[in-house]
Amino acid sequence: MKNFSSWLIAMFALMFWGFRLVGTVLYSIGNEFMFSPSNMTIEIALLFITFICICFMVKRRLTAALIYCAAHFIYYGPTFATHFMQMVNGSLASDLYLTTLFELFALGLGLAALFDVLLDKNRKAHPKDKKTDWFYTNKDYDRKLDDRADKNNYRTL
Repeated sequence: MKNFSSWLIAMFALMFWGFRLVGTVLYSIGNEFMFSPSNMTIEIALLFITFICICFMVKRRLTAALIYCAAHFIYYGPTFATHFMQMVNGSLASDLYLTTLFELFALGLGLAALFDVLLDKNRKAHPKDKKTDWFYTNKDYDRKLDDRADKNNYRTL
């Protein structure tokens, strides 16, 4: 993850995950938070899936981004569509506007994470190998060894 946008998406995803975790815990003990989960069982499963996917999205795994986006669209998509249609018709309750905003943010974050991993040019073109990259990509090391008096072959290639 070399791009600043990739780090921002990962941080927003992690903050949104923490926000949903706090909201779910408070809802389960009976306190009302800014939003109420539509299904507690699926919300808890989604929290676990989301955390695992965020960890692998930092590693630039496409399957993690696909699962993250699909899980958010499956969970938040239908409720967002019904709330949006109620908002267009003018029959949405005033306490559901914030929930609709969070649903929109979750859908947008899922799409942003998916497109960020999909459009990353360095993901497949330049895979990193920590065991050998320090040696073969370090030009200062090459110059220092090339300036020696003896001309030993220190490379294996």
